[in-house]
Amino acid sequence: MLTLQVFIREPYVERERVRVDFPDISRAEKKALVIGAGPAGLFAALSLIEKGIRPIILERGKDVRSRRRDLALLNKEGILDPESNYCFGEGGAGTYSDGKLYTRSNKRGDINRILNLFVQFGAEPHILYDAHPHIGTNKLPRIIQAMRQQITDCGGSFLFGKKVVDLILQDDTIKQVVTADGDRFEADAILLATGHSARDIFHLLDRKKILIEAKPFALGVRIEHPQYLIDAVQYGAAHLTMKGAGGTRTDHLPPASYNLVEQVAGKGVFSFCMCPGGIIAPASTAPGELVVNGWSPSRRNNPFANSGMVVSTEEKDWGAFGQYGPLAGLYFQQSVEQKSFDMGGGRYVAPAQRMADFVDRRKSASLPSCSYLPGIHAVPLAEVLPGFIYEDLRQAFTAFGRKMKGYYTNEAVVVATESRTSSPVRIPRDAKSLRHPQIKNLYPCGEGAGYAGGIVSAAMDGERVAAAVVASFKG
Repeated sequence: MLTLQVFIREPYVERERVRVDFPDISRAEKKALVIGAGPAGLFAALSLIEKGIRPIILERGKDVRSRRRDLALLNKEGILDPESNYCFGEGGAGTYSDGKLYTRSNKRGDINRILNLFVQFGAEPHILYDAHPHIGTNKLPRIIQAMRQQITDCGGSFLFGKKVVDLILQDDTIKQVVTADGDRFEADAILLATGHSARDIFHLLDRKKILIEAKPFALGVRIEHPQYLIDAVQYGAAHLTMKGAGGTRTDHLPPASYNLVEQVAGKGVFSFCMCPGGIIAPASTAPGELVVNGWSPSRRNNPFANSGMVVSTEEKDWGAFGQYGPLAGLYFQQSVEQKSFDMGGGRYVAPAQRMADFVDRRKSASLPSCSYLPGIHAVPLAEVLPGFIYEDLRQAFTAFGRKMKGYYTNEAVVVATESRTSSPVRIPRDAKSLRHPQIKNLYPCGEGAGYAGGIVSAAMDGERVAAAVVASFKG
């Protein structure tokens, strides 16, 4: 969505910004529990405050500053905190995984309002008119902190270290939410916004016989090229000034990106979360499982370009895990992550292979430099990935090389495993009331429930669910 303001023979007028005033709700009659402090939970809480309802946010992880220390331990020493990592903690997965604000979900809510709120809490105004707005992982944390400050200043509660472990049900209502430290919480409505990696929540709902459904998702690898190579492919040599072995863009050009898709054997193979000038990061949430993701700082000035390259999966692909019912996709996903961890050799070192070697089924004799800080280890990825994933990626890589001359190269490295593209589970809800069909005060929300994919769509879904909660209180 690119927006322009044009002035012809008239004075320039600054772009109008929408500002939201948030009231004091410390004495509000109604309160709502918001489980999860990712974009869906944060924007739901802000929207509830705007409508006079007091939110109580329960976040399993830590605040952004403490979370940063845990990420340093993971990257440098291979020590994972299952409750504080790239997925769990204040701001959710989006805080430390890039900050892309582009979405095609323009019918799900008011994109402009979401972007204006980001600006109100400290984002640069250019996100209001960029075609592909991006904040950057280095700048998102302070914006998330400002949102938390607003919530608490208005009288809302923001509680860390509150991992939900049980739901106390009475008839068709959740009476209490129980956290790992033994605390119990009651509220008029429960907004469940726990993100796509909160597997324990899916298990809890299944144990409680609260309806959940298996959902298709995509799984594959992350591929990394030198940024100068992608620049050369996309811009052409005329727009580069050569320095040493690589090249630099002329000043007026940003780091180049790409978007690729191919149909292979009836399945979609596509690029996902492409990060120009980015870094590959360990996104695991449990010991013995290896997940990678990508992010970029605001200036996108790192020397590498990385992207997920994933294959669509569906129920027939999870046949070996059919005994797990609606959790079949989750167990399939988890099995690949465990294999990846084992093949990497531990400490979240990732199994990897040069791109042409991957296609030629040849173990790489050496690996190129890579931004993934825990390190990479040369492994034939045919021994890591499910057979159909590997074969579809092999065919897609050569097709992508024909579409982008220079993309298919042994200078690129393929890193396993990119598996958290979206939730493998959907938590159903009524299309109008947005309530769970069994539990009348439970409102599934955001990416973890299967209703969003990215920061802005999750934020819009949080606002939609908050509006539904307000409507239910009005009766």
